[in-house]
Amino acid sequence: MRKRKLIDLARPSRQHWLGYILLAPAVILVAAIIAYPLLISIDISFQDVKLPRMGAARKPFTLENYQDLFSSPEFWHTCWVTLKLVVVVTTACLAVGLATALLVNNRFRGRRIARLAVALPWAVPEVIATVIFAWIFDSSFGLMGWLFIKLGLANQMVAWFSDTTAAFWVVATTMVWKGYPFVSIMCLAGLQSIPEDFYNAAKVDGASALQRLRWITIPSLMPVLGVTMVLVVLWVFRDFSIIKVLTDGGPLKATQTLSIMTYNEAFGFFKFGYASAVGVITLLLCVIASMAMLGRGSKAMY
Repeated sequence: MRKRKLIDLARPSRQHWLGYILLAPAVILVAAIIAYPLLISIDISFQDVKLPRMGAARKPFTLENYQDLFSSPEFWHTCWVTLKLVVVVTTACLAVGLATALLVNNRFRGRRIARLAVALPWAVPEVIATVIFAWIFDSSFGLMGWLFIKLGLANQMVAWFSDTTAAFWVVATTMVWKGYPFVSIMCLAGLQSIPEDFYNAAKVDGASALQRLRWITIPSLMPVLGVTMVLVVLWVFRDFSIIKVLTDGGPLKATQTLSIMTYNEAFGFFKFGYASAVGVITLLLCVIASMAMLGRGSKAMY
């Protein structure tokens, strides 16, 4: 009887049911891990919840959290800081990652070691990398301040984490160092898939290195670059540990992103309803940004 059911499911007309059955455990697991907490967060964002408790009665529906959020200068300042960080880090990661991928894609002695060195920052845990950069930019004995003095760019040690502009660029530099190896790995994989015949034909036609890059490499990498850019943008949007360890959102909230604001409102002021509203807005911004970038990427391909 069981064999007959399996044979029936294996028929071409019923194979889609077999696919649904095989996917069901994964779908249920994803719904339990991602969808359910997301729905709970959205529900809490419409309540005035100070400290959520299991089994507590649901509080009345209200839009007060979103009204306070959109009328808050701190929220709009945080959005501006997040946007600046996303643009700076994503642009720098794509530029450095593509350049290093093009470099290690060439044949030269020690290429394996060079590829390992390029990917090494990606393997370092974020907290450890952040602690290293906190030491490098330390205002008392940091390596970067010492270099600035030796190069004549400063007369004394620079207080990197006390100045709003300097603190922002320290955070951006740390995130670029941590994020560009991912772009390098993705671009290197894309470069390996480009047929060598394309470059040979271009060389026969007299195309220079810049022309081959412009008309062969970049168009062939556009699908990879599009997906990579989306992933980097989402990573910068949600990254928490680098900013938390380096600056904790300071000074004067100059490095406070939406993820830091969500944490502070939830676990600093115990305003879980308000923090959930910030999280929902962050999710919507990520979805809109992803759809916009994927839409432009697909148009660029055609």
